[in-house]
Amino acid sequence: MKKFGLFSLFLILTIFIAACGSKETPGEKTTTSEKVYKVGVDTTYPPFEYKDGNEYKGIDIDLINAIAKNQGFKIELNPMDFGGIIPAMQANQLDVAIAGMSITDERKKVVDFSTPYFDAGLTVVVKKDNSTIKSVNDLKGKTVAVKKGTTGAKYAQDNASKLGINVVQFNDSPAMFQEVSNGNADALIEDYPVISYAIAQKDLGLKIVGDRLNGDQYGIAVLKGQNQDLIKKINKGLAELKKDGTYDKIVKTYLGE
Repeated sequence: MKKFGLFSLFLILTIFIAACGSKETPGEKTTTSEKVYKVGVDTTYPPFEYKDGNEYKGIDIDLINAIAKNQGFKIELNPMDFGGIIPAMQANQLDVAIAGMSITDERKKVVDFSTPYFDAGLTVVVKKDNSTIKSVNDLKGKTVAVKKGTTGAKYAQDNASKLGINVVQFNDSPAMFQEVSNGNADALIEDYPVISYAIAQKDLGLKIVGDRLNGDQYGIAVLKGQNQDLIKKINKGLAELKKDGTYDKIVKTYLGE
């Protein structure tokens, strides 16, 4: 009887505790697994994306974090070579990309872009002591360095015959810069804000020549026909950040006035 009584008491207490634990405060949601969007970035692309110690910084990094916060969704940054970002999206390894990616008709075939968030444009860059190349028209017979998968690479390849140039490709911007500063290539083609920032931050032994070659605009991308709710949130967040001054503050942090 004693054992039976103790067992009964234990059973009653167990039921009571379970009942108390199951109560939910009004308005309180039960824990669920929240969607975390995987964002492809290229951290060799300052001032838009780069690594400072263990921290990722840049216009793109700050912007996508601010948009996510504004619109109430979570993200996970996935650094990789620029040329691998769209293939990773096609393989469903990424949900979104922000990587100083120019909006082009070719890319629109596989991704949907947000509204443009930055006006860029390509420019020709040569060694600082080069006095013979003053514009794109002086590149005939020259070797031109570009970064794989970029609009600079496409421009150079599409116009190689017309300009009479030999195109060499690199996986990242620093290697491309080094090729020209060492004199192994005569010039490079790069996005204007990227090379302007790089030259301002460090003496690369390079200089910009001539006018901008085009009027590129950067956009945030998701795989075509997918994540339409996400691209709507991105556009809404971007619009609100521009309206409240956050966007301008982010850009000025890296490019000044």
